[in-house]
Amino acid sequence: MASTALEGVAGNWASSGATGSPAGNSAPRHILPFEQPLASLEQQIEELERLQASKQTDFSSELRLLRENYTALLKKTYENLSAWETIQVARHPQRPLFLDYVNLVCREFREIHGDRLFGDDPAIRCGLARIGGHKVILIGHHKGRTTKEKVACHFGLAHPEGYRKALRAMKLAEKFSLPVVTLVDTAGAYPGIGAEERGQAESIARNMMEMARLRTPIVSIITGEGGSGGALGVAVADRVAMFEYAWYSVISPEGCSAILYKGGEGVEKMAEALKLTAKHLKRLGIIDNVISEPLGGAHRDPAAAAHNLELYITKTVRDLKRCKIENLLERRYERFRQMGEYVEGTRRATAKAAS
Repeated sequence: MASTALEGVAGNWASSGATGSPAGNSAPRHILPFEQPLASLEQQIEELERLQASKQTDFSSELRLLRENYTALLKKTYENLSAWETIQVARHPQRPLFLDYVNLVCREFREIHGDRLFGDDPAIRCGLARIGGHKVILIGHHKGRTTKEKVACHFGLAHPEGYRKALRAMKLAEKFSLPVVTLVDTAGAYPGIGAEERGQAESIARNMMEMARLRTPIVSIITGEGGSGGALGVAVADRVAMFEYAWYSVISPEGCSAILYKGGEGVEKMAEALKLTAKHLKRLGIIDNVISEPLGGAHRDPAAAAHNLELYITKTVRDLKRCKIENLLERRYERFRQMGEYVEGTRRATAKAAS
């Protein structure tokens, strides 16, 4: 297994270069702060490969050793990420987005536009899709890749019309007995005045109510960020899963730090306290499954991440289809009613954290 992993990394290096980027993205890979030691090794490998090509000298043994060291360090780094470092991975600018997964997972996708009340919100995309042999309604947040697209998509922060469009698509799924699959990747709902005037809170609350009693299977996956009601507005489901390096919380660490510390100096401490990583939420029963990511995160190998996502969706939808709808609704209701575990620290630790 170890040799296979090393060969895979070596193959990636050979095809993309030391500072290469995910498939389909020609820009240099963005280096996160905790990845600086990895970046140094990447640079050494790239320089040695360049020297080997220019001098016509065989450095294969040295390159093999460097690649082995790189793989070992990459594995060690990502096995021991803090909560704040996990959030940085979830926000990586080259992490796959909704439309990337659509292109990699869906055999076909026919998009649905508009809420038939106000307009179309590009921050939430909906459509009829075929995934692994299953016909589904696919809904997800889309942040945008380029600066122009990000602005148009409001950086994945949805407006009320986005949630109403999602609900319209869900009702269509219920009418034609199609499972609903949602991909969540948002820092939260859009906080602007216009969104509030058009009923932001009401639209999210209505989605939650309607999803709780929607007579069709629902699967929700947090692929990146799962922030507050903006995420929950499309995440009331029979099965909720998270990618390995995603986060899901009632508030972002920055927002929590701003409230408790009146600034950003407590961000890392708040990230740990909120228990927002996949392993914490699985332990607390908030999510059902954790979907593994390629070594070093989904941004390093979007195709492998999409493959894992497709396998999970296919298996989960197949299992949910076997359940009677009445049983499904009862279990969905009980699932959310039973949430309420909490972790209580010692009085001394609590007082120290608040000081």
